Parts: sequence; structure tokens; C-alpha cells
Amino acid sequence: RIACIDAPETAQPFGAEAADRLAQALPSGTPVTLRIVDTDRYGRRVAEAYRAGQSVGLQLVAEGYAVVYDEYLASCGATQEDYRQAEATAQAAQLNFWSQAVPLMPWDFRRGVTPTTPTASSVDTTGFPTCFAGDCDCGDFATQAAAQAVLDAEPGDRHRLDGDQDGVACESLP
Repeated sequence: RIACIDAPETAQPFGAEAADRLAQALPSGTPVTLRIVDTDRYGRRVAEAYRAGQSVGLQLVAEGYAVVYDEYLASCGATQEDYRQAEATAQAAQLNFWSQAVPLMPWDFRRGVTPTTPTASSVDTTGFPTCFAGDCDCGDFATQAAAQAVLDAEPGDRHRLDGDQDGVACESLP
């Protein structure tokens, strides 16, 4: 398991491409350096993988084949901001996974969330920050209540405001 990222599932758009890209980046027999950060609930080691000193996970995010897994990003320590910046750049350029009109996050796909496209008639965006049409993060809100309103406005958590998936957005906000 590669730390700090999540990739689309094989049955999901760009899932097969993400798997192929990882195989290209790390062909069988390629020497890698691992920085073990955790063991997941299935007993698998979770690590940052480096090939020739470059983070493979960060490369996949930068190319739009993986997304930042906010729930586990803290394990990447000093490179957290690099991951966030790479994702923002890939998203702005609409690379691969981000080329979809409404990308369904891999963790939502695994939970069986159905992708929906919000429309003016289905979601009243009055009072929401301008990021609502794209991708918001907790820093876009002054209060937890404002973030919660966005989380509650549509099914799924496409903005990833509920990191621990307990139904409460941006719990660190006042």
C-alpha cells in the first residue's frame, strides 16, 4: 500500500490506467526505497515508495492517476504540502482522474456512493464559497457550520470535508 494517496479502483474510471501507470513507474525488479509509515487494518505495510530518490506516490498524484488521501496524509510528514500542491495542479489541468466532470473519490466508490452532478435546480449554492463548483477544502470556510452546509448539500463527499467519515465536516473549525 502506498502511503498518503488513494487511486481509483480498477472498475472505476481511470482505475486501469492508474494501475498501468504504477506498473510503468515500478516495473518488476526495480529497486525501491520504502519508508514504512503504518500497518493497515488488513495487516499490510503502508509505505512511501521511492524510485531513484523520487516519491512514486507523489508522481502518481502529480499526473492525476491518484488523489491525496487526506485521512492518512499526516503520515507523510514534511511532504504533505507537496502532495496537496501536486493534486491542485493536476486537478487544475484536468489530468486523467480529474478530467471527469464529477470525479468520484476512490473511498466513495468503495462505499458504493453513486456519482451525481449537482445542478442549479438540485443544489442552491447561495452562500457557498466559489470553490463549490470545483473543489473546496476546510480552509475555504470560516466556520464548521458553513463547511457542514456544503457537505450536506449533495450526496457523497466530493470535496473531502469529512476526513473521518463521521458525517461532520471540518471538525477543527470553530
